[in-house]
Amino acid sequence: MASRLYNETGSLTRFIIRRDRVRIPIWLLSLSSVTFLTAIAFKDLYVTDIDRQAIAETMRNPAMTAMVGKGYGLDNYTNGAMMAHQMLLFTAIIVALMSILLVARHTRADEEEGRIELIRSLPVGRLSNLSATILVLIGMNVLLALIVGIGLYALKIESMDLNGSLLYGAALGVTGIFFTAITAVFAQLAENSRGTIGLSFVILGGSYLIRAIGDVSNETMSWFSPFGWILSSEVYVNNYWWPILLTIGASVVLFIFAYNLNSFRDLGAGFLPSKPGKKHASLFLQSPLGLSFRLQRTGIIAWTLGMFVLGASYGSVLGDIESYFKDIDMLKDILTPTEGFSLTEQFVSMIMSILAMISTVPALIAILKLKGEEGKNRTEHLLSRAVSRTKLLASYLIVSFGIGFLVLSMTAIGLWSAGAAVMDEGIAFSTIYGAAIVYLPAMGVMIGLAVLFLGFAPSLTGLSWIYLLYSFIVVYLGKLLQFPEWMSNLSPYGYIPQLPIEDMKFMSVLMLTIIAIITSLIGFLFYNKRDIHG
Repeated sequence: MASRLYNETGSLTRFIIRRDRVRIPIWLLSLSSVTFLTAIAFKDLYVTDIDRQAIAETMRNPAMTAMVGKGYGLDNYTNGAMMAHQMLLFTAIIVALMSILLVARHTRADEEEGRIELIRSLPVGRLSNLSATILVLIGMNVLLALIVGIGLYALKIESMDLNGSLLYGAALGVTGIFFTAITAVFAQLAENSRGTIGLSFVILGGSYLIRAIGDVSNETMSWFSPFGWILSSEVYVNNYWWPILLTIGASVVLFIFAYNLNSFRDLGAGFLPSKPGKKHASLFLQSPLGLSFRLQRTGIIAWTLGMFVLGASYGSVLGDIESYFKDIDMLKDILTPTEGFSLTEQFVSMIMSILAMISTVPALIAILKLKGEEGKNRTEHLLSRAVSRTKLLASYLIVSFGIGFLVLSMTAIGLWSAGAAVMDEGIAFSTIYGAAIVYLPAMGVMIGLAVLFLGFAPSLTGLSWIYLLYSFIVVYLGKLLQFPEWMSNLSPYGYIPQLPIEDMKFMSVLMLTIIAIITSLIGFLFYNKRDIHG
């Protein structure tokens, strides 16, 4: 009888792999490539022990500890210790994000769209889809762990031995498995994919903050975070494997809990009841714009608060930038000395490009929400009434650009407010805000590209995310990895002036604005002509 619960799990596993035959290689290639390129860059940038010890001193600051984790091996900062300290946590967060999105896609999202109901009408076990999803994600994370572990060892970098390299990969893999289990549980508790992803993101963000507070002030707190566990492995320093086993054990418990919930949960239902809505909709909600905003209200609030905190976390280190970096030769490869500007102002201009690209994420989510609504046959209901396609798409475009502007503004406010609190002579708010808002045209290009794909080829909207990831890599790691200039010129963010250390490039900003408008208009034309698919 128990075996029937898992009937055709193998077939569903192959089906999920077939559906994600593009997504899986892209995730694996992106994560492993960035890891390898960064390891090579660190080796070339910090050639001598003196260089490495100089950067190690900057990592003893509580603000840096909060951001990248508690440093191990700082007294002997080898290439391996540096790699694990500065990159492991960042990469683990991306791996967790990957696992959350993929699990939600193949569980609650498929259930919302009726795919699970169709599959369950066949001789398929009750737990088969959840099992197949878990198997695929475990396999994917194990494969990532092996690729990263063996790949780092194959680079033959001093101090990055086989044991430490495999542990580095294992730390990433078990992080993905843990958040696979977390999302599997929330897929049973929440009533929709939005709730599943939202609750999983809360755990992700909470884990980061708890670890940050624990690493700075109370070590015990770090043990309440999975990120605290994996960082305790002290990769390339002491190489402890028991935190990996601890994370796997916690994941197994969560998997059992998810299976138990799924075994008696009604299809389409969730254990967390949704809040009953109002009996009568407001006038604002009765418009396409109001509906689009209401559907994404929770996400808008979450992203606004999250980016304010992220901006404030970077602002908290501004008071120490001058003293930390003035004697570090490595800085010449990241911040080109500019006469008349402090290192702090140069740091702000550099970090703002990163924050601007992160702020583009909720903007893209907002505009591509329309594709999700179309896939669930909801847009057909709207368009059958006195609502034009132009008005519908324009509503999502307004919300998208609006959230981009709001999130970017709150990021700048967070950066400025925290910086003003820790600096004797803070940077003017207008300077920081201008350095942020100047990125709106580049964000507009990304939104316009998404609109173009929505109108011309909805199946290609994923390319918008790939383009944003490419922009992040060439801008964030471009100078470190010494990419040729033409690579950054392929990204709209490469044309934005880094205020305040650069002069305003009115022509570049104007051209980006025109490109954003043209791509959006073309997207509108195609959207009005193409068939609406369910």
